[in-house]
Amino acid sequence: MHIPDAFIPIGQAAVYWIIALIFVALSLRWARKELAEEKIPLVAVLAAGIFAIQAFNLPVGMGTSGHLVGGALAAIVLGSPYAAVFILTLVLIIQGVFFGDGGITTMGVNIINMGVIGGFVGYYGFTTLKSIARNAYVSAGIAAWFACFIPALAASVEMFVAGTFPLVPGLLAMGTYHAAIGIIEGAITAGAVYLIYHARPDLMPLESKSGVAA
Repeated sequence: MHIPDAFIPIGQAAVYWIIALIFVALSLRWARKELAEEKIPLVAVLAAGIFAIQAFNLPVGMGTSGHLVGGALAAIVLGSPYAAVFILTLVLIIQGVFFGDGGITTMGVNIINMGVIGGFVGYYGFTTLKSIARNAYVSAGIAAWFACFIPALAASVEMFVAGTFPLVPGLLAMGTYHAAIGIIEGAITAGAVYLIYHARPDLMPLESKSGVAA
């Protein structure tokens, strides 16, 4: 899902960068106001874990790839979509600058897709589903699937607008791969939420060990 340099024209990339920086600034404000000292090690663990799961790439075709995202996991565990923006920005900077995974000019659009879209879809999908299903772990898994699938579709649309590849083949390729990858992401997210909550319930915004929401 990492869009490399030259896949997006500079003018469009600059617009994405501006939008991304707005959300990065909001995520920094969240970190200053809401990130308690006892949660800082959890942020580090989540960042390392997301970096690791994103390292597993499947070639989708037309020059891009499919992989797990992790935005929903960060947002759910830390209780805010801005947590996903904050952590995914750190991960994407390291990947782009030191490992050449994704581009520098396209880092803005990658932050939008994986951090902003992934984080907001994951968090609000989770809270909505939790109020309906009354089970936090099932809700986390389903929300994580959507948080993997929808950013992939967004990347396809962005590359179509950029003239990189046709819309329908792009949607089919990215959508099909990430629909399958999202199942893995959903299972990992549900399992991680379960394990973290049972290990440190004081750090998780859930109410009971049965996974039933308030």
